[in-house]
Amino acid sequence: MPGSRIAAVGHYQPARLLTNDDLAGMVDTSDEWIRSRVGIRTRHIAGPEEPVDELAAHAAAKALAAAGRAPESVDLVVVATSTAIDRSPNMAARVAARLGLRSPAALDVNVVCAGFTHALATADHAVRAGAASRALVIGADKMSDITDWTDRTTCVLVGDGAGAAVVEACGPDDEPGISPVLWGSVPEMGHAVRIEGQPARFAQEGQSVYRWATTQLPPLARATCERAGLVPADLAAVVLHQANLRIVEPLAERIGAVNAVVARDVVDSGNTSAASVPLALSKLVERGEIVTGDPVLLFGFGGNLSYAGQVVRCP
Repeated sequence: MPGSRIAAVGHYQPARLLTNDDLAGMVDTSDEWIRSRVGIRTRHIAGPEEPVDELAAHAAAKALAAAGRAPESVDLVVVATSTAIDRSPNMAARVAARLGLRSPAALDVNVVCAGFTHALATADHAVRAGAASRALVIGADKMSDITDWTDRTTCVLVGDGAGAAVVEACGPDDEPGISPVLWGSVPEMGHAVRIEGQPARFAQEGQSVYRWATTQLPPLARATCERAGLVPADLAAVVLHQANLRIVEPLAERIGAVNAVVARDVVDSGNTSAASVPLALSKLVERGEIVTGDPVLLFGFGGNLSYAGQVVRCP
């Protein structure tokens, strides 16, 4: 069975920028309080006329253009999101319609902040099994729709956006560009990150998530590298779910990824849930901080408490 690879990536963020000073006028907080705890300076917020599927379609269109692939060549669309309002049609079908795709399989994946890496593994498995030849894998969330803007513990964290990847089969003589996934969950901690109620609202037990991430992520990240046949020192970049700068920054050093660029998009974008990993990856590629063929660790974690990671080769 052939492996798969990422042919190109793309991202999209709404134009409206919400700063820490803006938030200080809304709730009891300050720029210093937010930066010292989570490292965030700004976040992008979508307007009421910008639904999740529009964010996703913009990112996907950019990825297709970067790959030089026609929309009609896509036979699978997987959208990772936890902020879909309607149950049907799902986000993948809406994105396919916006892009004019012909007859793709279209499915949504809801694994919250670990959604993109789960969706990427799903597409990789489909390609390896011969069920798809080219897939659009998208992480998109409009967290502003599910945020209590009077709760300073959560409203300072969130942002909106989307990131996308074109995933396609490798040639018969090519090395796979997406490694086997390491994924799992901690069901007894599922309550630590929640989107519940009517209307749905985001809530979390921040200290519990922080303790889990800082203690459990390093061995999981090393195990992900092992599945790719690499050691952390081989990595050119580390792209974690952008939850908190205090979680993101120390990981590369802890696992021995001494040569790796560390994605820090949380500073400018906040926590964009399923969008955070592809958004950060796309920006590293756009800025030229990583180049074609570079090994990059992707690792998402969050709601459920679920996690998934793989090493990919930079497109």
